[in-house]
Formats: sequence, C-alpha cells, structure tokens
Amino acid sequence: MTSASAVRSRPGTAPTFTEATKVWAKIGLLSFGGPAGQIALMHKELVEERRWISEQRFLHALNYCMLLPGPEAQQLATYIGWLMHRTLGGLVAGILFVVPGALVMLGLSILYVLYRDVPLVDAIFFGVKAAVLAVVVEAVLRIGRRALKNRAMVAIAAGAFIAIYSLHVPFPVIILVAALIGWAGGRHAPGLFRAGGHGGGQNPSGHEAIIDAMFERGELGHVEPSRGKALRTAAVWIPVWLGPVLLVWLATGSGSVWTELGVFFSTMAVVTFGGAYAVLAYVAQGAVETFGWLAPGEMVDGLGLAETTPGPLILVLQFVGFLASYRMPGGLDPLLAGCLGALLTTWVTFAPCFFWIFLGGPYVEALRGNRAISAALSAITAAVVGVVMNLALWFAIHVVFREVREFPGGIGPDLPVLGSIDWQAAILAAGALVAMLWFKVGMIPTLGACMVAGVLIKLLGPSP
Repeated sequence: MTSASAVRSRPGTAPTFTEATKVWAKIGLLSFGGPAGQIALMHKELVEERRWISEQRFLHALNYCMLLPGPEAQQLATYIGWLMHRTLGGLVAGILFVVPGALVMLGLSILYVLYRDVPLVDAIFFGVKAAVLAVVVEAVLRIGRRALKNRAMVAIAAGAFIAIYSLHVPFPVIILVAALIGWAGGRHAPGLFRAGGHGGGQNPSGHEAIIDAMFERGELGHVEPSRGKALRTAAVWIPVWLGPVLLVWLATGSGSVWTELGVFFSTMAVVTFGGAYAVLAYVAQGAVETFGWLAPGEMVDGLGLAETTPGPLILVLQFVGFLASYRMPGGLDPLLAGCLGALLTTWVTFAPCFFWIFLGGPYVEALRGNRAISAALSAITAAVVGVVMNLALWFAIHVVFREVREFPGGIGPDLPVLGSIDWQAAILAAGALVAMLWFKVGMIPTLGACMVAGVLIKLLGPSP
C-alpha cells in the first residue's frame, strides 16, 4: 500500500496509476458510515494525508456532486480520479468505490432471504446497527465543522434541517432555495459565503496539493470543456447506461420484473437527489405500493443492511432489485434471478453517475473561479449538512425505539413511542458514541466490538 510519506517525498508529482488504484481500493473497502463518513474518509486520505487535492478544490467538487442525482461520495471519488488520470482514472476510482460494497450487499441479500430468522444473524445485525449510528453521528460532526464556517452557514443548515425534518419539504426544493440564498448572499455579503477551507491550492498543512500543482503546470488539459468532447461523452455513456435495459426489454418483454427494474431505476437515476435516504421514500412508494416487490418493513431491513457495508448507502437499491427478482424469477432459479436483478439494478444506478461526472466535470472546473456559483454551492453544502443531520436523527430513532408514530395531523416529524425504547440498543449505541467521539476509537474496531457485543447481548443476556 502506498503510504502518505511516499507521496510526500515527491511534492507536486501525481501518484502513478497503480499507486492511485491501491488508494481507491483502500477507500472502497473502508468507506463505511454513509456519505458523511465516506466523504470524511476521502478528505482525510486525499486532502490531509496524501495532499492530492486542496481543500478548496475538494469542496468545490463536492458541491457539484451534491447537485447531482445519485450517490455524491461515489461521484466525488470518480471526479478526483478523473482529474488525476483522465477517464480511466475516474472509472477505476468510481468502480472500486462501489464493487466491495456491492459484493458484500449481494452476500447479505442472499443471507437475508435464506437465514434472516437465525438468532445469530439477527444478533450480529443488532450490534452493527448500533455501531453505524455512532459512525454516522461522528461523520456528521466532522463534515459539519468543515462546512459551517460562520453563522450564515449554520443558519442555512438549521433551516434545511427544520424544513426536511419537521415540514417534509422535498430535498430538491431545499437545494434550490439554498442555491438562491447563496447566489444572493455572494453578491451582497461575499465574505459569509466564501467556500470553506484554506486559500489557494493548499491543503490544511499549508503545502501545495498535487492536483493544483498539475493545473498550474498545464498538465490537465483534459479538464478543459468543449462541445465536441461533451457530444462524444453523451454518445458513449447513454448507450452504456440504457443499452442493457433495451436488451432486457427485447429479451423478456415489457412486463418482466427485469424490465420494470431497469426502467424504474433508470428513471430514479435522473429525478432523485440527496443520496440513499432521500431516494428511499421515492423507491419505497414504487417498490412497495406500485410494484409490490417488498413489504414495508423490508425497506427498513434493506437500509440496515446497506449501513453495514462499505460503499454508497444507495446500494440499498441492489437489495430491492435482488428481492424483486428472487420472488418473481420467471422460470429461473430464484437465487440466480435475484443475482441478475441485483446486477441490473446496480448497473442502471451507477452508470449514469459516471456520465454526469465526465460530461459536467470540465464545465465545473471552468466555473471554479466564478464567485456567484461558488457562493451558491457553498450554501448548498451547508444545507446538505442539515439534511444529513435529519438522516442521522431518523436513523437514531429507528435504532433505539421499536415503535414510531406519525405526528398528529400528519404534518411534522415522526415521533418515537417513548415506552418502546430498546435499552439494549440505546446503551450499545451510547457506548459506541463514547468510544468514537471521546476515546477516538476507529470505525473498524468499533464495528467489530459492537458485533461481538450484539451477539453477547442477544444470545446470552436477559430478554429486553
């Protein structure tokens, strides 16, 4: 594995493609904790430790990825890989970010349909959920400290939290309002809406970052926008994305579960924003109510499984595709059908992510110096912090309480039923939080300890 010191010994020089591949594989294997945790991990590895990219450029790329439908952390990895090593670098970074989690999620989906009622499996999942709650909270704090640099950003984050948690305002509306606030604020109070981070192309240590040095030397000509390049990108990636859906439709007909999965999730890849949690309501409505692929409680189970895997939380969609095909195999072996459904769902979910980056990346870099755009994107980042805070609270309620009821009148946040508190889960989650926040225990040791604790509590401890 390439060490941070090895990269530091060659300041301003890009790591080789092999070195970068090893780092992307490491990030893909360790990227637990949802988008907040994954972005925090990439920031630590790429900005703080290896000095590949400056904090300002990192946040600029992150702001763009947060505007896109799909998993922003995977798109950010693709973007940075593309900056350093062109299209192949973006492909490797994005694929390695997804593949480890996709393989684990496939295994967990198979385990779920075959052994979900086995006490040992239930006990392991119980411990992991408590640990992941701690991981998400710790990650929210880390990214919030970087993005919320002043009262204006804090106010935007707070407003976004109230809007989505209490008022159920759609995520795209929150993003649009934040962008307008940032655009106006950048014109009238630019100091409050300047992108967070250190000046110029430096990272937090004060040294020039590798990608920024490459820009200054004119070594990154591939990031310059052009109409011809955009047309070529569209000509390649639209067929790559939608070609398999067309082939499935021709082979199985419009009424097959695979065609339904391909069309439904291809549509989702265009119209949904905000990552896995924001997508969940849209997917649950279609998968549960429209198509009848899953029962309502199984959507929550799938999200819990996705929380235990590395990679994007949106891999919960792979779980949906697996169960849908497993239950409607169309003459195939159910496990084989489930695997094919999972593969198709994963393809149409992530193929457009590469398209958005390779198509829009050059234009985003060209707009990097635009103050109005930068201010709008900074405000969007602050709003997303509030949205992620909502997601962390949502997850905490569903880990610690067995029952949740709707707010009176249907307008307002879901409320936990206080009498349904799971004290075992609450104590285990609190212990994980103390370990990570106070004693600075790492994510992997915390996950392992909570898995063991979950087994001991559920199998050997007293009944709750």
